[in-house]
Amino acid sequence: MASSCNGGFRNGSSSAQRPLKPLTASNLKSTSFKSRVHSSHAPPPFRRSYPSNFSAAADGVPGRVRVAVRLRPRNAEELAADADFADCVELQPELKRLKLRKNNWDADTYEFDDVLTEFASQKRVYEVVAKPVVESVLDGYNGTVMAYGQTGTGKTFTLGHLGDDDTASRGIMVRAMEDVLADISPETDSVSVSYLQLYMEAVQDLLVPANDNISIVEDPKTGDVSVPGATVVQIRDQQSIVELLRLGEANRIAANTKLNTESSRSHAILMVHVKRSFPGREDALSSEIDNASHLVKPSKLIVRKSKLVLVDLAGSERVHKSGSEGHMLEEAKSINLSLSALGKCINALAENSSHVPIRDSKLTRLLKDSFGGTARTSLIVTIGPSPRHRGETSSTILFGQRAMKVENMLKIKEEFDYKSLSRKLEIQVDKLIAENERQQKAFDNEVERINQEAQNRISEVERNFAEALEKERLKCQMEYMESVKELEEKLVANQQRHDCDGFINGNCDGKELGSVSEEVSELRKLLQNEIQLRKAAEDDLNKLKSQFEQFMQPGAGGDTEIIRLHKILEDEAYKKKSLEEEVAILQSQLLQLTFEAGQAKESLERSVDSRMSQARHLQFKEPVNGQKAPIAPLYEHVGLQKILSLLESEDANVRIHAVKVVANLAAEEANQEKIVESGGLTSLLMLLRSFEDETIRRVAAGAIANLAMNEANQELIMVQGGISLLSMTAADAEDPQTLRMVAGAIANLCGNDKLQMKLRSEGGIRALLGMERCGHPDVLSQVARGIANFAKCESRASTQGLKSGRSLLIEDGALPWIVQNANNEAAPIRRHIELALCHLAQQEVNAKEMISGGALWELVRISRDCSREDIRTLARRTLNSSSTFRSEMRRLRIEC
Repeated sequence: MASSCNGGFRNGSSSAQRPLKPLTASNLKSTSFKSRVHSSHAPPPFRRSYPSNFSAAADGVPGRVRVAVRLRPRNAEELAADADFADCVELQPELKRLKLRKNNWDADTYEFDDVLTEFASQKRVYEVVAKPVVESVLDGYNGTVMAYGQTGTGKTFTLGHLGDDDTASRGIMVRAMEDVLADISPETDSVSVSYLQLYMEAVQDLLVPANDNISIVEDPKTGDVSVPGATVVQIRDQQSIVELLRLGEANRIAANTKLNTESSRSHAILMVHVKRSFPGREDALSSEIDNASHLVKPSKLIVRKSKLVLVDLAGSERVHKSGSEGHMLEEAKSINLSLSALGKCINALAENSSHVPIRDSKLTRLLKDSFGGTARTSLIVTIGPSPRHRGETSSTILFGQRAMKVENMLKIKEEFDYKSLSRKLEIQVDKLIAENERQQKAFDNEVERINQEAQNRISEVERNFAEALEKERLKCQMEYMESVKELEEKLVANQQRHDCDGFINGNCDGKELGSVSEEVSELRKLLQNEIQLRKAAEDDLNKLKSQFEQFMQPGAGGDTEIIRLHKILEDEAYKKKSLEEEVAILQSQLLQLTFEAGQAKESLERSVDSRMSQARHLQFKEPVNGQKAPIAPLYEHVGLQKILSLLESEDANVRIHAVKVVANLAAEEANQEKIVESGGLTSLLMLLRSFEDETIRRVAAGAIANLAMNEANQELIMVQGGISLLSMTAADAEDPQTLRMVAGAIANLCGNDKLQMKLRSEGGIRALLGMERCGHPDVLSQVARGIANFAKCESRASTQGLKSGRSLLIEDGALPWIVQNANNEAAPIRRHIELALCHLAQQEVNAKEMISGGALWELVRISRDCSREDIRTLARRTLNSSSTFRSEMRRLRIEC
């Protein structure tokens, strides 16, 4: 069967595979699953209810198709070519969105259930896409997982990779069977598997290749689809399913095309039938007379049957790109027709059409159970990072969106939805303003009432304190006046008595004088007592005044009720402030959307008017030298100064969009001078200094890297402290893309002879070496480029007699890292490191340290094995020109 085709078996000949366990008659039967599972005594399966644990995967909606998008990791060829897919598709995994770019300023945004980047592991792909479906199958529901995408985008790797060399790379098929076997009970449950391929509209058995024309049977009563002639294998352990998948993969038809060296020429379908038995009990109620006894019937088994279908669809392809001819062309037509039939069925289901063309293809007939009803279906759409995949990316993404539309679809077209989005925001703003006014009025009334109550209570307390103080003062005054009057009367009486009896007659005896002196002493004591009482009264009065002043101060003790009222007032003020901030944010978004819509409309009108005027002008006058009139760039319509002013906007989204525009403009050398003259470099450095947002820092660093390609701008970056800012950003950042931009900017600065000492003193070299902690190939490539540029400048300065002493790179400890990565697998990293070693070796003062650090052996290897002739020649010339290297090579008996 397969030998007559232009393609061959995937994975090569059987000699390259592991030996397979023989399939005995006990586990290999040529009979259909359907003929074995139906029993007249079995209860109906539990497939018509909705499991509670599937709501997380399918949002609790029956028939909901869950769709995820995965960007395949770049292979070695694409890494070497530095393939970049960002100008076609931008992934936003945190928002679960994907932007499909039409041009530099226009893009369609699509929202999926999950968006997986090229760094997503196989385990995460399985847990996001397939695990909810597998759990539903174990609960008794039919489930399907499909992989769809252009040829060469990693469908088979995602779904069917066995992970022989690396268990972490196991695909969905292996992981799904691991979970199924771990959940079932071998004594009561059973799992059987059929492995098929749909090739040229013929259903073929991948386990028994001779069985190459299997019919599809549909039960007229239940509508279930089965393949009676397919081989069914009972699965007991994980090793048996791995061997079975390896056998099926070896028999699957594949071919070598321009787009994929192992392009699948058939749809692979793994059908897993799960049969589970549960003991049940039927309790009969006891009679009403005797409530203490219960009659229990014997146990009865409940059988639950379900089916899991894992489909590795063949990749869609464009014939003019794949180069298919002859029989391979017929294969491509069959693949595209079956995928087109699948797309028609999905469209019909999404539009609730009364007719779904299931019978247009055997593929759709086999997958009839996968859509609608209680079926649980997940679709993973794969896209590739290579430029050759861009032609099919749009149709692939739209296919995934149509699949989501089986229940619902959310598509955001930015250039189309400005007005509707503005209207929605206006309605929200109006509602929030009205609600804010109602709450503000209620708040003001409540505040006024609380203030009035507080004022009344304070007035009452003040009045009570004033009355008490006045009473106390009057009482003290009266007592003081009475005491003074009494003392004066006694003093007058004593003086009169003394004049009459003592001093006039002169014959008072000692007893009478003693009595007089005692009375004087007593009067003095009374006077002292009255003075002390007056002082104590004044002290009490001052104490009461101080207590009253403390009571009048807020938060100093006072009444607890007033404190509580103050707290309520503060809470209400905070709520009011929050509402005002929310309204301000919505108003700024509305203004921004209105401004962008107006700008887009004005730009479109000006472009149309300009083209119309040019067309009228060209009717009467031919263009000079046959050239077309240039179209003014965007910033000439909007104004570069206005774009730069948006970098200081308080809205984070506006800042991000503005810095992206500046970065795109800085990528063109013609715009760099205008950006610098308008203060754009200063604004970008301020963004790098003041903002912690990772996106802003990444794009700002990229723009600075573009500007740093111009030698005139490099000194400006140094003067404005750019080297220190880039060094600090390199120390703080963790995102590989941000580090790549920062490393690129420092690498450009390393190529300037005038900045060598400044880079060293401000930590630029150490920051460059510190970024190797990331380990990402793109970051390491920029680090190696910067070291090569720095070493080249040092070598040139040493040759010209402008520099003496050993290399600053060696002083900063760069030599061990250079030697370690001199034979790196990545070609860009290896090339830059080899150049750096040659330039360092040209300085004789570095020779001894390079020999002790192992760099001599790398230089010898470069002179012999380097793939580039110019680098080999430079290494040989450097070794031969250094007396130290020649002496060491003679000692070690090394010939160059």
